[in-house]
Order: sequence, then C-alpha cells, then structure tokens
Amino acid sequence: MSANIARELLRDGFDRVAETVRSVTSGTDASVLLHQPDPQSNHAAWLIWHLTRVQDDHLADLAAVLGGAEAPSRGTAHQTPAGQLWLEHGWAHRLALPYKEEDTGFGHDGQQVRDFDNGDSGLLSAYHQAVHDRTVQVLESLRLEDFERVVDQGWDPPVTAASRLVSVLNDTTQHAGQAAYVRGLAERALG
Repeated sequence: MSANIARELLRDGFDRVAETVRSVTSGTDASVLLHQPDPQSNHAAWLIWHLTRVQDDHLADLAAVLGGAEAPSRGTAHQTPAGQLWLEHGWAHRLALPYKEEDTGFGHDGQQVRDFDNGDSGLLSAYHQAVHDRTVQVLESLRLEDFERVVDQGWDPPVTAASRLVSVLNDTTQHAGQAAYVRGLAERALG
C-alpha cells in the first residue's frame, strides 16, 4: 500500500469521527450532553472529551517520536507528551474540569463521569476540531517508512505508527458512536 492511500484512508476515518462529534455537539443543550442514562454510564460530553483527549495525547506522542524523541519503553509509566493541545493551547483551562491536567479519562468510574460538569457544546466541539486539525497535519506529514516506525516499546509486540493510528481511530470511532447513542437516549429521557 502506498503512503498516499494509507493517509487517505486514515484521513477519511478521522474525518468521519469529526463529523459525528459535530453532529452530537451541534446546538445540543448542556442538560442533554451531561445526562447519564444510569449512574455508572458515561454521558455524551464526557465521551466527546475522552475521545478527544486520547486522540490529542496519542497523536502528540506519535508526532514527538517521529520527530526524533525516544519511544516510550516497557516498564515506564505513561509520560504526558509535549505538544498536546489540551495543555499547550489552553483547553484544560477553558473547560476547567475537576481532573488533573494530564488526565485522559482512562479508567474513570461513574462518579468521575458525574464530576465532569462542563456541557458547553461549543467548547467541546472546538477542542475536538483543533485536535482533528492537528491529526490531519500529522497524517499529511507521514512518509511510507513512518508507518512501520516503532512509536511505543511498552507493548509486546512494540507499537508501530500504523498500529497506533488504527488503534486511535478505532477508539475514537467507538466513543463517537456511543456519544451519539447517549445523546439520543438523553433527548428521549428529557423530552
């Protein structure tokens, strides 16, 4: 497969996630975005934030390694990579969530989801759009040999750029679909 085809396929996938995020957040009231169908489930706002944080974190890490930084190794705790828009462009401050700034939502329980109290659809959408734009920039910079480059040695087998990109795309696609579903449940419940 050529680098052009790989970039186009990935771009199409990430564009579809961005379209779903815009659909979920567009004109959506905070009460809908913050509605939890039950006490242990995620609400749409949290899902949008989480998928965007993971994409931001992982793409920043991937870009850093492709730019010459050392790939994370086995046995080391996750280090917050430089280049995250969440931290470096003020999104953490603007959304003002009750979590540590480096938090991506991984492992949050129902109470931590309830603690997420910012249902500003415009901010959530804008943060995701900024991360999407950065993702597209990273994709456009990839050369064929970059796809096989190891970007994380903390796994067995080590994670290549191609594997990381597909993993992020899979995760964000699932969470965007969940956010759309939860929004529909909330609209019916709050009718």
